[in-house]
Amino acid sequence: MNTDPTQQTPSGHPATGWWTEAAIYQIYPRSFADSDGDGIGDLPGITARLDHLVELGVDAVWLSPFYPSPQADAGYDVADYRDIDPLFGTLADADKLIAEARSRNLRVIVDLVPNHTSSAHRWFQAALPAAPGSAERSRYIFRDGRGPTGDQPPNDWQSVFGGPAWTRTVDADGQPGQWYLHLFDTGQPDLNWDNPEVHAEFLDVLRFWLDRGVDGFRVDVAHGLIKQADLADWQEPQEILSGNEIDKPRPPMWDQDGVHEIYRQWRQVLDSYPGERVLVAEAWVEPAERLARYVRPDEMHQAFNFEYLLASWSAPAQYAVITRSLEATDSVGAPTTWVLSNHDVVRHASRLGLPVGTVRPNGIGIGDPQPDAALGLRRARAATLLMLALPGSAYLYQGEELGLPEHTTMPDEARQDPTWARSGHTQRGRDGCRVPIPWEADAPSYGFGPTDASWLPQPALWAEYALDRQRDVPGSTYELYRTALRLRRSHGLGRGTLEWLSSGDEVLSFRNGELTVLTNFGAAPVPLPAGAEVLAASAPLDDDGAVPADVTVWLRG
Repeated sequence: MNTDPTQQTPSGHPATGWWTEAAIYQIYPRSFADSDGDGIGDLPGITARLDHLVELGVDAVWLSPFYPSPQADAGYDVADYRDIDPLFGTLADADKLIAEARSRNLRVIVDLVPNHTSSAHRWFQAALPAAPGSAERSRYIFRDGRGPTGDQPPNDWQSVFGGPAWTRTVDADGQPGQWYLHLFDTGQPDLNWDNPEVHAEFLDVLRFWLDRGVDGFRVDVAHGLIKQADLADWQEPQEILSGNEIDKPRPPMWDQDGVHEIYRQWRQVLDSYPGERVLVAEAWVEPAERLARYVRPDEMHQAFNFEYLLASWSAPAQYAVITRSLEATDSVGAPTTWVLSNHDVVRHASRLGLPVGTVRPNGIGIGDPQPDAALGLRRARAATLLMLALPGSAYLYQGEELGLPEHTTMPDEARQDPTWARSGHTQRGRDGCRVPIPWEADAPSYGFGPTDASWLPQPALWAEYALDRQRDVPGSTYELYRTALRLRRSHGLGRGTLEWLSSGDEVLSFRNGELTVLTNFGAAPVPLPAGAEVLAASAPLDDDGAVPADVTVWLRG
């Protein structure tokens, strides 16, 4: 890798606002804190733990879905967008959480799931007995089947979770009927965004939650709402990130141009409210230039940078994705986001413990190649310190501040992710990153709740990662996060400018403001610049002050 010492990668986004430099913490409500002992996390549990987020040093919280749902996909199958599932509490609990967060200067972003509803949603329940071509069915994507008797799906699309993306209905007389599209589980029928009624419904849902005081929305599957009009067959494997490379056509179900007009309408609604409300796209779109279209000035405020999450642990790969990301978002005047873990991927403390170049697994379980736990945590700490030094906003996933690994030895019979069943038990799915997190080493369910109940089994090693074992312990992962977030804020790194320094294939080094950041990807220790003051290091330096392998340092001077 050759870099010009004078080269600056721009982050010179004209956008201003709290989100442009924020550290945002994702809470998966089922697994954060359980107030009533039923083994499932809830909103009162989150409210009781808000001081943890203040102590940690984040600016905002993003909540995964808490809406009424049959839980076919852990709440991403929404039956009612204007209420709270009793599993998690009540609307009054949500109002209290928002108010308590605001009193602590924490902003609240909530998940919105507009690509599909639950099959239990009143609209879909009305559509099932309705006739083909009816107003009720036009809210979803119903089609006649292929073949002489219509017994073949309308096209060859596959579900992201495995198996066909179409399910056939049964008419009132008991005869086979039309098919409906579900890019995910059968309990998640896709909405028809060519229908103006669907547009109007979600504009009203936005206002409902904005009126209750939320600061924005993370939009699930933001690149999937519009489908190619002819629903053409697609021969490639069906993945949520698939076929978007420059040399391939876009899949007919992802990243269609029509999604952008939807978000322009939504942006107008958010801009009519005070307080800088934001839209964040979960859009698995490549290349970065295509993703940047979602964050043009009149559309969304941010889009998750999954290309960065997927980047290999090497200096050339990191250099390339960071440069490309900053240049792409700068071209539309938007901030860049950085993320290493979330509720859909193997935690980076485990992912980085696999051999460099390993294809990202969709879950890890018994019998699978196991990560090197010590190496994974070492690299995860280095990756986090690198990420938090980058200009833009950073997203953290609950428990990563504790260094939590994936639960890679979860019994298969305990798995609940629909991916496991629908893939014919070939893809273990996302349960391993969703295990309830540990707060107290010696408490029932490690302090997750007042009883031993836990909706997914917690591994015995959770005790060593518990918050009470790490708080105020020098060198712990938790204290590393606290230090990094404090320095990130005090040095204005989120609103800074990245200037690459001379680097080789095994070292990545850049300057952001008055800080120099160095990550050693190679095997040989790297000497520090003369006179440099170490402000933070992801692991201890060598006795002579050199930076060992898989370590990031922040330097001044």
